[in-house]
Amino acid sequence: MNQDNLQQQLTYSQKFSELNQLLEQSAALWQVRAFEVNALPWAQDFPQLAEAVWALADDELDGLDAEQSLLVKALSPALNHDLKALGQDWDLSLLTASIAERTVFNDKTVTDKAGVAEPSLADNTAAQQGGLSFDDEAHFSAHIKGRKWQQITAFVQHLPQLNLPVLEWCAGKGHLGRLIAKARGAEVVSLEWQAPLCEAGQAFADKWQLSQTFICADAFAIGAEHAATNTSTTTSITTSITTVEAPAQRASNANPLIARQQAVALHACGDLHIRLLTLAAEAGTQALAISPCCYHLIHASHYQPLSNLAQQSSLKLSRHDLQLPLQQSVIANPKQQALRHQEIAWRLGFDALQRECRQIDEYLPLPSLKQSQLSGSFTDFCLWAAQTKAVNLAKNRDFEAWLEIGRQRQQLTRRIDLVAHLFRTVLEQWLILDRACFLQEQGYGVCVGEFCANSVTPRNSLILAQKMSV
Repeated sequence: MNQDNLQQQLTYSQKFSELNQLLEQSAALWQVRAFEVNALPWAQDFPQLAEAVWALADDELDGLDAEQSLLVKALSPALNHDLKALGQDWDLSLLTASIAERTVFNDKTVTDKAGVAEPSLADNTAAQQGGLSFDDEAHFSAHIKGRKWQQITAFVQHLPQLNLPVLEWCAGKGHLGRLIAKARGAEVVSLEWQAPLCEAGQAFADKWQLSQTFICADAFAIGAEHAATNTSTTTSITTSITTVEAPAQRASNANPLIARQQAVALHACGDLHIRLLTLAAEAGTQALAISPCCYHLIHASHYQPLSNLAQQSSLKLSRHDLQLPLQQSVIANPKQQALRHQEIAWRLGFDALQRECRQIDEYLPLPSLKQSQLSGSFTDFCLWAAQTKAVNLAKNRDFEAWLEIGRQRQQLTRRIDLVAHLFRTVLEQWLILDRACFLQEQGYGVCVGEFCANSVTPRNSLILAQKMSV
């Protein structure tokens, strides 16, 4: 390991330790279930913060919540005042600090430090827009939502030119893999567990004569003899691995990851991208490019840290805690936000009603709603919820009164969430650096950055890793 790589490893571990300290110190402010409380749970210790958050008008909250810098600017003075009174010193500069090494990896010295090859950046010429002509792009982007297509093209533009075969993890129809095959001329294997998606992706690849082959596989069954803790929870997923419309068949639990390969995953959820990291490390896969997503979609009840450093942390993160980084509505339009606020007010109103009816003072979760249900009345919603949860409404049928209670509770929950959201970026950075430090411990040079603007997707982090020679 050269001096630059050692320095990079120390930088990430040091940054992780700083983030971990702040999260441990501030846990009372962000490890909160807003629906389960009837007052600001931290108000006694943070009275100035409580006063500041109640001083905000309801119509200010969404704007602050959508922009981290504005949120921190609005609440940090009161938080600092409380911390001073408590005799505590938190590094609040971390609330707006970035771990990304240049947003688009456009500084070669940065990537050299990590031992990661410089990505090939596209300019504005038609020939380099994802490596496609305008005519080709119309076909490749068909039936993909505009923002998703932006994510795919940006991701590909930030991949290092390594001249390696590529494994696309959790591929769906293989939109990412097909662009890599077309733009980079790489041989791509796309792994996906839903057979219809594999078949559709393979048909497109064959039509366009792309060097892309699909494997229909359960990611958790791969190397199952080494992952018994995962297999018991994947009964709903196919357990076979077969190539689609290809002459060779693979063993049912064979690891498709090999040493001479670049593995890529764009927004593979929770345990799926963690499984990729562990399998790639086991296989000694030469390079990885991963954009994590949906950290809460895990089999275990609590997060299982990857790196030695994270395993030493006192933090115990539940699935609910792991949703915190995802709670930012920068891409929601006003109509979507209004419907979301309506749904929460309705849920809170029914929650107050069911507590009275059941004489049990605890939150009763409801299943997901169809958007069409929100076009009905609150009364209809309550009748549906009561039937779903077998709640006897008895004489408590003044639904408008319960709706008003729901709206009042929503004022509280929005402010509890707003304070918790001060720390959502810190928690996501903690999770990303856990992955980066794990890869460094496995002998990889790592670079963490962002592959697109936050307005395209808030999940814009990109971990690039390459195996280093000892």
